[in-house]
Amino acid sequence: LDGADQARFDRLRYVELKHGRIAQLAMLGHIVTSNGVRLPGYLSTSSDLLFSDVKPGLAAFSQIPPAGSFQILLFIGWLEAVVMKDVEGTGEFPGDFRNGFID
Repeated sequence: LDGADQARFDRLRYVELKHGRIAQLAMLGHIVTSNGVRLPGYLSTSSDLLFSDVKPGLAAFSQIPPAGSFQILLFIGWLEAVVMKDVEGTGEFPGDFRNGFID
């Protein structure tokens, strides 16, 4: 990062920590579903699709109805914009995302 100021460095560190945590959650989700742990009930009642019928990993995207994929993207966007944000001046250390919303 030649010529980058401290603010740029801090932003990159923030983004790296946040995305690293998201990747860890994604990996945990893959491990759990690959071992057969599924939610009970229907993923889509209109498509008659049970959670237990969905393949684990990236193969699931071929089975999820388009409206379901859109809902997932909206939910992730909401998490990114509302829940998983850093509130200036409240973090005790880099990567401290406690913002009073879920703690």
